[in-house]
Amino acid sequence: MIERNRFLDIVSHAVLILGVAVVAFPIYVTFVASTHTMEEVVKTPMPMWLGSHLWENYSAALWGNRVGTGSTAPVGQMMAVSLVSALIIALGKIAISLLSAFAIVFFRFPFRMAIFWAIFITLMLPVEVRIGPTYQVVSDLGLLNSYAGLTVPLIASATATFLFRQFFLTIPDELIEAARMDGASPMQFFRDVLLPLSVTSMSALFVIQFIYGWNQYLWPLLVTTEENMYPVVIGIKRMISGGDAQTEWNIVMATAMLAMIPPALVVMLMQKWFVKGLVDTEK
Repeated sequence: MIERNRFLDIVSHAVLILGVAVVAFPIYVTFVASTHTMEEVVKTPMPMWLGSHLWENYSAALWGNRVGTGSTAPVGQMMAVSLVSALIIALGKIAISLLSAFAIVFFRFPFRMAIFWAIFITLMLPVEVRIGPTYQVVSDLGLLNSYAGLTVPLIASATATFLFRQFFLTIPDELIEAARMDGASPMQFFRDVLLPLSVTSMSALFVIQFIYGWNQYLWPLLVTTEENMYPVVIGIKRMISGGDAQTEWNIVMATAMLAMIPPALVVMLMQKWFVKGLVDTEK
């Protein structure tokens, strides 16, 4: 039996409250700044209470009604580009990784393990090593400023392939034999047995990969030069131009708050599946 210690309870709660405050305070400052005028934001010290320009600033951000020297592309359009890109990257990574792991585990072909280790070794290559050749290929194919250029180079995932392979290795041989005796083809076994068993793992990976795709910065910075293809993370960077007097910081902060909403919603709505996919061992 574990005895509760009141002093330790107080200390642990204090640490948790401090941690929440450290994480939440910058978000609070961003939200407060998004409700003031540009002059009030750059004033020292900046007001720490909500202003009266919330609707005006968020409307200007969403529809592009801005006068600053930076990008004036509508944030609504940027968020649509980010959403499409993040969904394609997340779903593409899961689909390709599932099929790759399925082939490596359940099929016997020459150099099977060599191929798996070749995939796995790519984890050790930093993005910066691959980004030059990848950009050259995308440019030669005419995929700059397109959804294909934003997503196709990012939809392969050695990490997801490795995780699915490790999970598939835990599938009992009796289950495989039962599927064979029932006359199931390999793809029927994949669809009717493996996919239902992999739902929790796919959910956890979807959350991780969606946030990964949404927060992409370096690759979109290279392949997008037109405002109508800016993801929201790049849009925030393009909106910051010159000094404080030339940047509409209130609109930038409103854009930053809007950019946090979709990933936060995905985490909140899929929290149960996300945690279950990480800790569930009863496959």
